[in-house]
Amino acid sequence: MDSNRPKVHIEKTTLTKFADILGNAGILVMILLVALNWGSLPDTVPTHFNGAGDADGWGSKFTLLILPVIAIFLHILLGVVERKPHLHNYPVRLTEENAPLFYAESVKIINLTKNIIALMFAYITYHIIRGALNGSDQLNIIGLAIFIILLFLVIIVGMVRMSKIK
Repeated sequence: MDSNRPKVHIEKTTLTKFADILGNAGILVMILLVALNWGSLPDTVPTHFNGAGDADGWGSKFTLLILPVIAIFLHILLGVVERKPHLHNYPVRLTEENAPLFYAESVKIINLTKNIIALMFAYITYHIIRGALNGSDQLNIIGLAIFIILLFLVIIVGMVRMSKIK
């Protein structure tokens, strides 16, 4: 890390503001899902799924508390990283003139990643709870695949956009 990098404040864009709303809503929904369904949940719930979406691991309903805790931790951690773009990793061609462009793109990648992860955790929590209440041991793998594809797209598009910065 180069401590001589310019420190530039990057304003949130409409996209990142909207993503923050969705991500925060995802975390809130996840917490509410667990809290509102806690008394109805069986003592054993699916905790792991194979590539086909079939449950292949079960545990106490208390394991459901792990998902919101991890999601909140990641959301806070990535939020801190997002606010310090001068500490991110950049190519050697970073200069005082192009730093705002690099920083803005890096902040967008971190922001979207943070919020997609929050929504993905909410999605998984919803399906685990729904399955536990309905006696189903299935996770909709297509929805999960969409979140993973979105994560890769955000990173790839961001890296391509950064590669075009002069």
